[in-house]
Amino acid sequence: MGSLRNSKTLHDLFVQEKPLFPIIQHSPTSPMNEDLLSAISYCTFVFTFTDPLESPAQRDSKRIQLSRIISILKSSKKPLQHRILAPLISMIQANLFRPLPPPANNPSCSSSSSSSSSSVCELAEDEDPVSIFSPVWSHLQIVYEILLRLVITIDYEALRVYMDQSFLLKLLSLFQSEDPRERESLKNVYHKIYTKFITDRSFMRKSMKDVLLNHVFEIERHPGIAELLEIWGTIINGFTVPLKEEHKLFLMRVLIPLHKTKGMQVYHRQLAYCVSQFVQKEPMLGAVVVRGILRYWPVTNTQKEILFIGELEDLVDNIDPDQYRKLALPFCTQITKCINSRNSQVAERALYVWNNEQFVKMATTGMVEVFPVIVEGMERNLKWHWSKNVRQLTESVKVMLEEMDPELYTKGLIDMQNKQAEAHQLDIRRKKRWERLELEAAKNKFLNPQRSICVSH
Repeated sequence: MGSLRNSKTLHDLFVQEKPLFPIIQHSPTSPMNEDLLSAISYCTFVFTFTDPLESPAQRDSKRIQLSRIISILKSSKKPLQHRILAPLISMIQANLFRPLPPPANNPSCSSSSSSSSSSVCELAEDEDPVSIFSPVWSHLQIVYEILLRLVITIDYEALRVYMDQSFLLKLLSLFQSEDPRERESLKNVYHKIYTKFITDRSFMRKSMKDVLLNHVFEIERHPGIAELLEIWGTIINGFTVPLKEEHKLFLMRVLIPLHKTKGMQVYHRQLAYCVSQFVQKEPMLGAVVVRGILRYWPVTNTQKEILFIGELEDLVDNIDPDQYRKLALPFCTQITKCINSRNSQVAERALYVWNNEQFVKMATTGMVEVFPVIVEGMERNLKWHWSKNVRQLTESVKVMLEEMDPELYTKGLIDMQNKQAEAHQLDIRRKKRWERLELEAAKNKFLNPQRSICVSH
């Protein structure tokens, strides 16, 4: 028992040296700066919220002192002195820059390699990731408020001494946090820093671009891609026209390839906004974007198909009409494939695209090339599609197309029938060739039985 009494853990020493708060009170003999430094020193100690030796009272006390710091910062009308700013930022770093826990979403995917578990993982890719709410957030929330307050109120020269590029990279790495509340606060802080740190903007853009590229080509899952793209959306919105080559390359090499990643549904809304901003600023980029999206069109993921159809429809409104002629055939071909999809949701969404006036205008620019593809798709739906609702929508679109150009639609029907007849004749000839080959093989086996035995052996 004596040895147990004499042994002291780091936590015990901390509890003895840091008594329960609040003990800081303003008095004539205790200036506000001294109170602030004392509170900052106390809050530098980091609680894990998982260690059973940690005192809940001490954790509550730290939260009270963090609240006191932000209260003092908000009420103070004088700029912070360097002797306060330095320990304050050190305290922020001690709390924020910590090892993040490994991803907790779909743990079965990483723990098992069996075929059954892999199929479960494939199904889970279409679902939204599980949000992990960290217990440390009760402290982190106030720390982020303190950091945001400093970024807003302290001048750039004073902040840049402590928030160098290493600080910015560590801040960027926190977007991998599983807690959506932390990522939201981090997004606000990082964007404010980008706004204020004019000389570091190029570095920050490159750093964010590297994270996105790493997600495209290396890491399949990154929780903070949506928040990063929200920041990019505001940045792109501020680009001047004509766009710099650097920004166009970002569109082609980063944003468009982001369409092919697994779990893209989670951040598609932010991604589509970024892409549309580029096309709105320079409509000539519409052709590049459309062809890029068509290149990464999903084969089996119906949710992504529906999102892609909606994104293409939105882009049509901003594409330069001079590009319509080039895009009409590939665009309409893909929409027709979706119309013929066995998934009724995909087929219905593709059929509704024909309600878009700009899409119809684009289709009419290449009527001669486009109509044969469209007519074949419509007739196939009317004859073979299992969904009654899809067939009804198809009939409505067919009526509209026939009214647009009756002769061309009739010609498309004739071409389709001729094409089917040719295919039927080819099939007949193919079957006859196989029959002749089978007869020759049987005859050869009958005439040379010994040889057939040797060959079989």
